[in-house]
Amino acid sequence: MAAIPVPVARHRQYLSTLSDAELVPLAMQGDEPAIRAIVQRHNQRLFRTARAVIRSDWEAEDVVQAAYVRAFTNLGTFRGEAELSTWLTRITLNEALGRVRSRKNTTGIEEIDMQTRSRGGEVLQFPSLLCAGDPETELSRSQARQLLEHAVDELPDDFRAIFVLRDVEGMSTDEAASYLGIRPETAKTRLHRARKMMRQSIEKQLSGAFSALFPFDGARCASMGDRVIAALRVKTP
Repeated sequence: MAAIPVPVARHRQYLSTLSDAELVPLAMQGDEPAIRAIVQRHNQRLFRTARAVIRSDWEAEDVVQAAYVRAFTNLGTFRGEAELSTWLTRITLNEALGRVRSRKNTTGIEEIDMQTRSRGGEVLQFPSLLCAGDPETELSRSQARQLLEHAVDELPDDFRAIFVLRDVEGMSTDEAASYLGIRPETAKTRLHRARKMMRQSIEKQLSGAFSALFPFDGARCASMGDRVIAALRVKTP
């Protein structure tokens, strides 16, 4: 891979220190590094937001891309009255919800549910912010993530959206309610029910695994018998 020219690398590093408000005018001028800086900064939130509505990795990425295109082609309408992240999230939500409404108009709800369940739990592909560890630790993290993502996917649409915005993205109740166009009281009720359903789903998935905890069979079991016999022989005069 060719090395990035020093001036370009320095420009990118400089852009990463700028606020969204400082990046927007540059992006409006077509500054591609500035656009890239905005995209990289907001990718995680927008993907999670789209994924909460769509329940498909590849389609969520497509939604985020479409949302970015719409946002950057209409950047002149951004007045700065809200945070850029808020504006981008609303565009992403609208894009995702629009696709769901369109899909429901052409496909029965039951069929959508069957198609979603047939795919099973899907793993988010965005890079983790956690540092890479040893292979065993990474495998455990991956398995835990798949378990949680499957439980999130099982939530009804309204509950899944509020759960992701509040408990995954860390938004306040008022902020999440504003994004979803619902009252804060409604958001609190849905979040409470979503958390309860998540616990029930996880417990259900794990219940079958309890009998397999701390296995002591096979060669380990056989070797224990050998060790006991050997110890008894020593004790026997």
